Amino acid sequence: MNRKPTMHGPQKSDGPIVPAKQPNKVAAATAEAVEGRGPAMGNTIEQNATRTQCRIVAHSALDRVRQAARKDRKAKFTALLHHVTLERLRGAYASLEHRAAPGVDGMTWAEYGEGLEKSLADLHVRLHGGAYRAKPSRRVYIPKPDGRQRPLGIAALEDKIVQRAVVEVLNAVYEEDFLGFSYGFRPGRSQHQALDALAVGIRRKKVNWVLEADIRGFYDAIDHGWMVKFLEHRIADKRIVRLVQKWLAAGILEDGKWAEVTAGTPQGSTVSPLLANVYLHYAFDLWVEQWRKRYAHGDVVVVRYADDFVVGFQDEVDARRFHQDLDARLRQFHLELHPDKTRLLRFGKHAVSQQRQRGLGKPASFTFLGFTHICGKARAGGFVLVRHTSSKRMRAKLHSLKDQLRKRMHLPLPEQAAWLANVVRGYFAYHAVPTNVHAIGAFRVQAVRHWHKALRRRGQKRRIDWERMQTIADECPLSQTSCPIR
Repeated sequence: MNRKPTMHGPQKSDGPIVPAKQPNKVAAATAEAVEGRGPAMGNTIEQNATRTQCRIVAHSALDRVRQAARKDRKAKFTALLHHVTLERLRGAYASLEHRAAPGVDGMTWAEYGEGLEKSLADLHVRLHGGAYRAKPSRRVYIPKPDGRQRPLGIAALEDKIVQRAVVEVLNAVYEEDFLGFSYGFRPGRSQHQALDALAVGIRRKKVNWVLEADIRGFYDAIDHGWMVKFLEHRIADKRIVRLVQKWLAAGILEDGKWAEVTAGTPQGSTVSPLLANVYLHYAFDLWVEQWRKRYAHGDVVVVRYADDFVVGFQDEVDARRFHQDLDARLRQFHLELHPDKTRLLRFGKHAVSQQRQRGLGKPASFTFLGFTHICGKARAGGFVLVRHTSSKRMRAKLHSLKDQLRKRMHLPLPEQAAWLANVVRGYFAYHAVPTNVHAIGAFRVQAVRHWHKALRRRGQKRRIDWERMQTIADECPLSQTSCPIR
């Protein structure tokens, strides 16, 4: 790849100085080793596209982008939009959720597919000719576990397609830059990996204090000016930057009224997770790396999943200074820690004995990614990290389950059973972690109880008693929902 300024390759950056970082293989291995995880394998390869000859060529082109990004950490990419090919748009369309709710255009996945090739060809021409216009997102709300409503933005179908294709191209650059302790919404990474990294870090490192942190209204607080500056550290293709600016400025349509958006990126849009990771990469991740090298006296363990993160410390002095410095750092970028969801607490192998010496009770617990983390004691007397499903998360799920069962109570029994079995299996797939057997067993019992109550409301002459209900549950697919503890 030519290192000279060119419209077809990376260009040496003369922009804002970014903290220096080691080559990616070394940096990723170092960061992930500290957090107790090995590097994610194949995390930049899309799995939903067909392996046509054009697709192989497209992947080869992105491989060259990855190599250039890996080779030069300060290089800027001046020509990326040409990687958003007709073939990549077709793959982006195929990878979309087929039954997703439509955006402001009212267009569904199936309807767009009726004239797919003609529509994609037209979209490709408009995109590369500068005639593409982003549509506002349709605002909807979903309930949160605490009873509040979470706002989501549903993009128009063509916006989803273009965003998915652009994200695939940008991932070729940013997956070489992102640090090992960042797990949220990245290809080949998951919530379980973040949980495992945290568990390994607490067990293997000298962790005595934990900062449980959450950024208040993060997706609504992202500053558009800083967002563009962060992108321009790596992306010098003004057409790509303008696309992002169009999506950020498209606004929200709620109850038929358009509203301008001057900050934030809509949760639920395809491009939002990547933009959020880019924003926090510069505002948080690189700063954390520099902070623990310069100021930490002991071990520091970091695990971040989107705007949720946990930092473990060996020394109390480090923990308290970091908390103070972090608050000041985030405010520089129009972010702030949520006061009710950010806590510094004593935690780790020696927390129980340290609390006892001070005449205090049991160490406090903290919640991360739906699990309450507790300082426990093994049968042999040593420390064990206990993880239980958050009671708030379980109550919210059971409440939703109860409502859905009432809506389905007049369906045939086998159909209800198959649906409920899928729900329980999905719940087990996420929550089946060591030390959580009792909680997921309790969930299955409560799921059957809610089903029992729904069936008893059907008004039949002979009501189903609990003994008969247990027999039904044992005979239906629910009997196959065993606990797959990992």
